[in-house]
Amino acid sequence: MSQSESRKRPRSASPARADSRNVTPEKRVSVVRLKSNYRDWDVEEVCCFLRTHGFEKFEQLFRDEKLSGIALPFLSESVLEQLGVSTLGERLKLISCIDALWQKPIDVKVFNDPIHGHIEMHPLLVRIIDTPQFQRLRFIKQLGGTYFVYPGASHNRFEHSIGVGYLAGQLVKALAERQPELRINHRDMLCVQIAGLCHDLGHGPFSHLFDGKFIPIARKGLKWKHEDASLSMFEHLIQSNGLEGDLMNHGLVLADDLVFIKEQIRGPITEARSNGEGCSTRGSVWPYKGRPKEKGYLYEIVANKRNGIDVDKWDYFARDCHHLGIRNNFDFARFLKFARVCEVGKKKHICTRDKEVGDLYNMFHTRNTLHRRAYQHRVSNIIESMITEALLLADPYIEISGANGKLYTLSTAIDDMVAYSKLTDDIFQQILNSSKPELKPAQEILNNVICRKLYKWIGQTQPEAETTIQPEEINELDHQVAAAIPSTPLDVQLAPEDFIVNVVQMDYGMEEQNPINKVRFYCKNNPNQAIKIRKDQVSQLLPVRFTEQLIQVYCKKTDEQSVEAAKKHFVQWCINRNFTKPRDGDVVAPELTPLKPDWNDNDSDSDSDASDAKDELQFYCSANSHRAKIKLFK
Repeated sequence: MSQSESRKRPRSASPARADSRNVTPEKRVSVVRLKSNYRDWDVEEVCCFLRTHGFEKFEQLFRDEKLSGIALPFLSESVLEQLGVSTLGERLKLISCIDALWQKPIDVKVFNDPIHGHIEMHPLLVRIIDTPQFQRLRFIKQLGGTYFVYPGASHNRFEHSIGVGYLAGQLVKALAERQPELRINHRDMLCVQIAGLCHDLGHGPFSHLFDGKFIPIARKGLKWKHEDASLSMFEHLIQSNGLEGDLMNHGLVLADDLVFIKEQIRGPITEARSNGEGCSTRGSVWPYKGRPKEKGYLYEIVANKRNGIDVDKWDYFARDCHHLGIRNNFDFARFLKFARVCEVGKKKHICTRDKEVGDLYNMFHTRNTLHRRAYQHRVSNIIESMITEALLLADPYIEISGANGKLYTLSTAIDDMVAYSKLTDDIFQQILNSSKPELKPAQEILNNVICRKLYKWIGQTQPEAETTIQPEEINELDHQVAAAIPSTPLDVQLAPEDFIVNVVQMDYGMEEQNPINKVRFYCKNNPNQAIKIRKDQVSQLLPVRFTEQLIQVYCKKTDEQSVEAAKKHFVQWCINRNFTKPRDGDVVAPELTPLKPDWNDNDSDSDSDASDAKDELQFYCSANSHRAKIKLFK
């Protein structure tokens, strides 16, 4: 072909033009710039998204239904089936593709945690963390008064909450990856993480001191727990910071997902009776509204009402042991590796491998160890009792501004989240440094705590298993101790108000029940069949009983004569009530302990010790006689 003929070649025959006619739809739309926020897409932009990912055949279905970007989070597997996506595999692929819009955020934030290392947090979680209501947790000690005993226990609810949110995400993601048939979607994952993050929003000053000791005395008859305040504070956090839009932008459905988050924190939302108490939901077929029964296992991640194995415990076991200097015998990383969902009856529950049953007993043993050595430490408990006394004395004179400028006291601040969000451990210093004359009695108690002028420890005992102290009897125990006057004369007289009697319930988390009986396991040969493992199948060395009471007695008078008299009162009271013998009973009241015969029975160990002592004495005498004979011979 000549050069002139080549110049006359029609433009339609040029190679570049031919290539442009054969461009595939995927390549053609790849240059289309979609809006950064999928919720702003119109119908055509949604169709472009479908073509880009190879779902061209569903474009007309989306056009016919006029589905824009705002409708994408609501597309479930059943909705797609109604639209005409007939094949299950195509429905699941389409849902997975749509979920990718919000499952891979770019602006994740990395937290360097001393327990879990470098952890990534979803931007929605970071948005919640960066609110005043959540930042308040920086100023509430995780272990309350225990910090006055263990110098390392300075950690706060803030880092614990972040750790629980992280572990909740790790467990739900592990289940989703291991068992795709569970159809755990992005909404489930985010809701579980948010629940873990916000489960402790309602804690007051010094954590459990506030809801376990202060409120029951200051507001007698009020059935209130910190979980109740967590729900109210969560609602306040969402509304006051305008987070509704953020939740929807990340694919959450407010009507369902907010309910799901609250149910994970507190349990089933019940209807209120006229007296304000919640109605029981045991008669309901399925008490939860946030998620159906098919996804009931999701309620076992943050706060497991079934057996107590949840990520909340995993974090505070590891975190508290780290700061207290106590060894943690439970490895939650192994549970994450072996966790899977199995059907138990007609419900689905989180199960683990049969070989992990011993590790679960270690978990509850660790819980018991932490309570004995730290949470219920005798000095920690009396310090918390003294701080509680100071808060009760200061309560009428503390004014906290709430919504619309209304003023609240310490005990009534729980009724208004604006006021309650201002209440932290800083109240200790506010009372201590106040110039109000009405606060001087409270200041004296707090000064005594600072200067270590504490109420005196008298002793500890235990009731028999069949004669445990009942709740209605607790308020009368100080009168009983004061009335237990020994037969030997005392130099001082003590009144009920001179004693503090603290009853501690020690168990594995389910009172007298073994929590492992509520756990189901699976075997390697059949990972889908749930089985139960009895205690006698594990070891003969496991606990026989799973609950006990400890009774700790203190004396407010600190002079030597009063303390000695209080100890004799205490020993006599133990005799009267048939409690166990105090450890130092023979030292502080040697004239009283022989009065109770069963306290002085020699067991096999003591008989052995006596026999050993007798043998040693005979050997000593024999040796001396032998030496005497040698000396005489010489």
